[in-house]
Amino acid sequence: MITYSHLSDLELASLLKEGDELAFTEIYKRYWEFLYQSCYSILKDSDSCDDIVQEIFVWLWANKEKHITDSFKPYLYAAVKYKVANLIRHGKVKDAFFERSAYLNQLSADDNTVELKELKEIIAQFTSSLPERAKMIFHLSRNELLSNKEIADRLGISEKTVENQMNINLKKLKGSLGRLSFWSVFV
Repeated sequence: MITYSHLSDLELASLLKEGDELAFTEIYKRYWEFLYQSCYSILKDSDSCDDIVQEIFVWLWANKEKHITDSFKPYLYAAVKYKVANLIRHGKVKDAFFERSAYLNQLSADDNTVELKELKEIIAQFTSSLPERAKMIFHLSRNELLSNKEIADRLGISEKTVENQMNINLKKLKGSLGRLSFWSVFV
């Protein structure tokens, strides 16, 4: 009898590919908590996090024959990041995430945190360098917390244009922030 808890991810992936339900169960037990906590650290919404993690494992089982990996942790973590980004991008996140974002935007100017002052300066420099339309879209999204649809309606442009512009803006901002992973959660 196989003791699944001692198997490597590569061995579990091989068994999963063959449809071994016990291998899947071991992967689930091994990584569910990590994925949930990764998701919760950003969204702070247990229902959304449960849904995301569940969707990832359903997808993993449904696509078991299509892939093999030697390490599930980074593979599944990337799936969580993708799902969370999609949820945020499409405006389906609960108010807690937006309240946290708004709080960061409204912190007082006399805050003594060097990192926060640096972040505010980088964002201010970044937004001042944007073309007018891009600057307005960024402002409406991040400061007024409007959805892509609301921005499109206000500016008389398509929702797809807003989405594309925000993707471009956020990619540029992330480049400005460099590899400061803490700040990338809020971008």
